[in-house]
Amino acid sequence: MIMGSTHTPGCDHGVRAHLTVDVAVIGAGVAGLAAAIRLRRRGRESFVVLERGDDVGGTWRDNTYPGVACDVPAPLYAYSFRPQPAWTHRYARGAQVQDYLRASAREEGLAPHVRLRTDVLDATWDDDAARWRITAAAPEGELRLTARVLVTAVGRLAEPRDPDVTGLDRFTGPVVHTARWDHDLDLRGLRVGVVGTGASAVQVVPQLAGVAERVVVFQRSAPWVVPRRDAEVPPAERSALQRDPAAVVALRGELLAELDSGIAARRRERPALDLLRSRALEHLASQVPDGPLRRALTPAYEVGCKRVLLSDDYYPALLRDDVALEPSALDRLEGPGGRTAVARSGQGHELDALVLATGFTTTRPPIAERLHGRDGRSLAQRWAGGMGAYASTAVPGFPALFLLGGPHAVLGHSSAVDLLEAQVDHVLGALDHLARAGADAAPLEVSDASEAAYLRDVDAMAAGTVWDDGGCTSWYRDDRSGRLALLWPASVAEFRARNASFDPAPYGAAG
Repeated sequence: MIMGSTHTPGCDHGVRAHLTVDVAVIGAGVAGLAAAIRLRRRGRESFVVLERGDDVGGTWRDNTYPGVACDVPAPLYAYSFRPQPAWTHRYARGAQVQDYLRASAREEGLAPHVRLRTDVLDATWDDDAARWRITAAAPEGELRLTARVLVTAVGRLAEPRDPDVTGLDRFTGPVVHTARWDHDLDLRGLRVGVVGTGASAVQVVPQLAGVAERVVVFQRSAPWVVPRRDAEVPPAERSALQRDPAAVVALRGELLAELDSGIAARRRERPALDLLRSRALEHLASQVPDGPLRRALTPAYEVGCKRVLLSDDYYPALLRDDVALEPSALDRLEGPGGRTAVARSGQGHELDALVLATGFTTTRPPIAERLHGRDGRSLAQRWAGGMGAYASTAVPGFPALFLLGGPHAVLGHSSAVDLLEAQVDHVLGALDHLARAGADAAPLEVSDASEAAYLRDVDAMAAGTVWDDGGCTSWYRDDRSGRLALLWPASVAEFRARNASFDPAPYGAAG
């Protein structure tokens, strides 16, 4: 239960409650729930999870567009400490992932700790008290909290990004982002433009084809696509896994090792890189006849520079008579009602609706504006020249703050769930250190030198990889520093070996 809770209705300028906890977690998505479950199982820290949405799940709560599904094998999108033997397909549907996360929160007893519809407005470090002072907007009014440790788990796929398109605000038809899908929107018989060709686009385009009168896909750059080969898991196989928990653990380990071996291609190791490229090109050739469309769909950058996409039905959808690929980005909307979509090629397309599959704001997370460290400086100011964190988790000047899913905690070749679990292990190690040190221990704050050394090592790992100089631009890179700021440019095993264990030395603390 939350400790030290006091209720003060009608006083202190509308403040309805003040909570004092050991740990405050911001976000109840995959990362936040992982932290909360592990904290709950320990049973010794008081904690609260602050979630601005009306349900847990994060990305999987927000993304409900037609065709949404996981792009890594389903067993890898379950926590290692909560294996899921009952996935119905090799790749889990989005709703199934959300059901798993909801069940995890319910079955692990998180309800007393999670506060939904609670938006953190400010979190400021109080140096005198050695505590975080947090203000949030909650359904009952303003909520104030004091926490010894603050953990952010807001993710990278939380703030939808609209494209920079002149006249977008003048478009009079419906406009929907894939991360904010309107299920009352009826696209039947409409001319629909899909902006983007990333992971969400290759899933939603086949679902729109045959429903809309016409679909126009605006492609800034062609994605690399390999076969998905999804299939239903036979009932007998599911039953066998449910009877044998050890088999579920073994299967998860085998799949993780298989995907983690994909780091070789990203490091440009041969023959791994050539095999990955050939696999994608053969997939394209097998589904799209030689000609202008195949040439437009052939990427002009190295395979793996952006996330390699999985699909069996994207290319066939583009071959339909009612689907057109516009091989350039959407530039502007003009004409009556802004209904004429003009691509950078100069080609115009008459549209009735727009679907924005344009991703998310990643390197400038809004939460960074709301976090203020030792000198009152915001995390956004600290990151003005680009993102960075020691062990992908801690930032100098921000004592007792730990970031889950922040800088260098994204993967381009495997599931990030295991990276997040390693970060949670790091945080729990820090809490163990504080427990041993006692209530009067100095707050943990990583040094500038430790962060700088870590970032130099990450830069060295990134050098020469397809992410570093593969000839593409991607959301993995910070546009301010030019660094590969979001992606971990090595294997999951290497991340865990380096970052899962807590070492007090970089924090200036005795062991």
